Amino acid sequence: MKKTLRTVLAAAALAAGLVGTTGSAGAVTQQGSPSVPGTLRPSASQADQDQVLTKYYDFWKKNFLTTKCGAGTYAVLSKDADHSFVAEGEGYGMTIAAMMGGKDSQAHAIFDGLLKFVKAHPSVNNRDLHAAEQDANCKSVNGSDSATDGDLEIAYGLLIADRVWGSAGAVNYRAEAARVINAIKKSEINGSTKFTLLGDWANDAQYKNSTRSSDWMPGHFRAFEKATGDASWGSVRTRQEAAVTQLQQQYAPNTGLLPDFVVGTNSTPKPAPANFLEGKYDGAYSWNACRDPWRLGVDAISAPNSAAAAQVRKMNTWIKQTTGGDPAKISTGYTLAGAKTESGEHPCFTASFAVAAMNDPGSQAWLDKLWSRIAAFTPDSTDYYGVGITVQVVLILTGNYVAA
Repeated sequence: MKKTLRTVLAAAALAAGLVGTTGSAGAVTQQGSPSVPGTLRPSASQADQDQVLTKYYDFWKKNFLTTKCGAGTYAVLSKDADHSFVAEGEGYGMTIAAMMGGKDSQAHAIFDGLLKFVKAHPSVNNRDLHAAEQDANCKSVNGSDSATDGDLEIAYGLLIADRVWGSAGAVNYRAEAARVINAIKKSEINGSTKFTLLGDWANDAQYKNSTRSSDWMPGHFRAFEKATGDASWGSVRTRQEAAVTQLQQQYAPNTGLLPDFVVGTNSTPKPAPANFLEGKYDGAYSWNACRDPWRLGVDAISAPNSAAAAQVRKMNTWIKQTTGGDPAKISTGYTLAGAKTESGEHPCFTASFAVAAMNDPGSQAWLDKLWSRIAAFTPDSTDYYGVGITVQVVLILTGNYVAA
């Protein structure tokens, strides 16, 4: 989206529609996609891991899913964003529901209800994309245009739904996915540079050569190419992979960290200046880029010979060293050189680094510490962003991740 502020909203008008714990995950079985050889997993027993997944999933359902936007509709309430509903939240919800499809009897209805909400709020620029923000009355606001991160996740969730439930029922998930994927290519990919745009609104001179590093999701691009047979998605993936390596070498040789926003994609990509779009840390490793170790790391454990493997190992090596092996010392943001920008802990940062650790054969003890820290967190009922990310990371850590 154009701008997401991590501030708490008053959402009393929607609270009555929050979903209870009925139909919780209960016992979880390991049904995820196989990982590449050498991938680490937490040393905790599978039963203990599954219990943590159930804890987070049930909390997410109870505190962030609402049915107040229409009959048969579900939506993810983004209490800590600047609007009641944001595209990334709906995308997260679709992916979570699809991956929990074999574990929660409500998951299929939740997924279809989220899809209904998404389709009821199309972007004004491309009706096959989702309008990025809705207010407490479930009405699209702030221009009714799209956010690339949300659409990427919506398309990926549809591909997972096709894997889990098939496409011969009431909804052809594969066809829906292809529709969204083609719209992303048309309106959210810069055809010249092959970089993701910030949204379908970002085609003007000011923004067309800028991008968000957390939208560089190599696993999603692999899945889009496989689903559509369109080789241009391979070009998109390899262009972003090259940019990660270049940015790490040029701007973060000691940390491997990436900036929230990147400019100059039509020449040599570089970190965005302060206040480019969201705030003074736009060129730092902050509230958007905190997702990078997760997004790159999951591709590295899913795809043999992924370029992301070496990239996330750099991040993992640095964070392990700079914290002295204590996950409690992971801060909420850093400069690309490694200086802290904000104090305190947040799951977006801690959980994401756990996926990076899965890629380092020498980090079993570190991964176990990260796991223990994540398992011990008390989820925050106002933090849709942190809880939504943690649920998805825990799906990966526990072996329940489904690769499209």
